[in-house]
Amino acid sequence: MPLVHVEHAMGTAFSFHADPAALTPAAQAEALQAACAALHAADRTFSTWIEESPVSRLRRGELTVGDAPAEVADVLDLCRQAGLLSGGYFDAWALPGGVDPTGLVKGWAIQRAAGILQAAGFASGMVNGGGDIQVFGRPHRIGVRSPQRADLLACVVDVSHAIATSGLYERGAHLLDPHTGRPAGAVQSATVTGPELWLADALATALFVEGLPGLTRVAAVPGCHALIIDLEGCLRPTPGFPLAA
Repeated sequence: MPLVHVEHAMGTAFSFHADPAALTPAAQAEALQAACAALHAADRTFSTWIEESPVSRLRRGELTVGDAPAEVADVLDLCRQAGLLSGGYFDAWALPGGVDPTGLVKGWAIQRAAGILQAAGFASGMVNGGGDIQVFGRPHRIGVRSPQRADLLACVVDVSHAIATSGLYERGAHLLDPHTGRPAGAVQSATVTGPELWLADALATALFVEGLPGLTRVAAVPGCHALIIDLEGCLRPTPGFPLAA
């Protein structure tokens, strides 16, 4: 029987679907517990809503990066990489209140959780957190929801590793252009596939903010492909974006 589980963490629901192969029920349960613990640990460390989290304390100047848990420095280094690759349209330091890596950290945490299942011996699987998805073991066919209607798919994508979508789905105009400080809104949604979810997550955020010109920028990142749904509802993919036939 496949493993199916939903875990609530980081203000959203994470769904697990995995093929346990020959793993015993006890081994499956142990791996799942460790994967879920990784999600909750990420929340405790990086949440800006938890007053005493290391990132909240860092934002208030009560803690230095050197004194924070090691994963804080690791994630901030990934934020710098994402900033360079996105031409500055992903900028964890340009948000109100101080540094905020949450545009990347959910993808990073999901990727870690999926890696725990894979290392434990699951043959294949998928971890989905609000449309940010890491798969392993075999390609998965994944639907991208229409920005206009929750009961419709805009397209279906063949995903080998990671896919992330950024848009106005639930939270409205919550993403700011770091170059202007104004809310983004040039497209309805932006989707990125790539080898790692932390990167796809950050680039999808940046692409939604930058809009159509960002397609060329994402296409230049090795292994990454992108799709924008523009304001008219037209699908605009980069060459090689893995739309299912």
